[in-house]
Amino acid sequence: MQIFFQQVINGLSLGSIYALLALGYTMVYGIIKLINFAHGDIYMLGAFWGYYVINVWHFNFVLALLSAMVVCGLSGVIIEYLAYRPLRHSPRITALITAIGVSFFLENGMSYLFGSNARDFPQAVKQVNYNIGGVRISNIQLEILLTSCILMLILQLIIKRTKMGRAMRAVSVDNAAAELVGVDLNRTISFTFALGSAMAGAAGVMIGLYYNSIDPLMGLTPGIKAFVAAVVGGIGSVPGASLGGFLIGLLETLVQSIGLSAYKDAVVYVVLIVILLIRPMGIFGKNVKEKV
Repeated sequence: MQIFFQQVINGLSLGSIYALLALGYTMVYGIIKLINFAHGDIYMLGAFWGYYVINVWHFNFVLALLSAMVVCGLSGVIIEYLAYRPLRHSPRITALITAIGVSFFLENGMSYLFGSNARDFPQAVKQVNYNIGGVRISNIQLEILLTSCILMLILQLIIKRTKMGRAMRAVSVDNAAAELVGVDLNRTISFTFALGSAMAGAAGVMIGLYYNSIDPLMGLTPGIKAFVAAVVGGIGSVPGASLGGFLIGLLETLVQSIGLSAYKDAVVYVVLIVILLIRPMGIFGKNVKEKV
């Protein structure tokens, strides 16, 4: 039982990172029906920004986290403005290919500018381990879990209780009708990208602190897993993305704990296939019928 609870703690810490990433996927898809495959690379930018400000400007964890959220939020807005907005009325496959192109551009651009080698992330928080009933919990795991939950709660409040949140919900239902009642479509979409990218930036700083290693390709696999989490929870659903992230994190750590570390990624994709076969709309997704 101690091993089980230890893996649950590890899974929740990792799952909170996937949940933050999945939120960006699900919000963007809910607004403009775009799968933003460059989202994982925004997470990488957040990790590198945290690496820079902690090493050079000696920021503490909180300042590094907040500044990464701002920088990544701005990056998301710029990418949406330059790459996605001109293609808004194009076929979806065009925007999807563009998203993949933006992903490659960010990965290879960072590799060219900073090198492709992994580098150690500075430990802005001194690690302290607590032993509770034979289960070891570090202060870094607690900070990651608590920070992620706070950010998810703030995001939910923004969506449910603010004017911009109401605009986002209106655009997700019918963007043409939302424009007719005075919603600024471009501003709402840009705000959605900023929110999702800010969450990814925060996740990048926290994963650097958790694993103590970053590299320009670090966003590829977590980005795909976060997309799986969004699909499992119900893409377009914010609570579903959060739940899906935690489930994927728990599944991955439990698979590792039984000695199948080599298959941890494969298991995630098997879960995706099973969900698509059994419940294509995800756990919290709605089966919406479209009129022809």
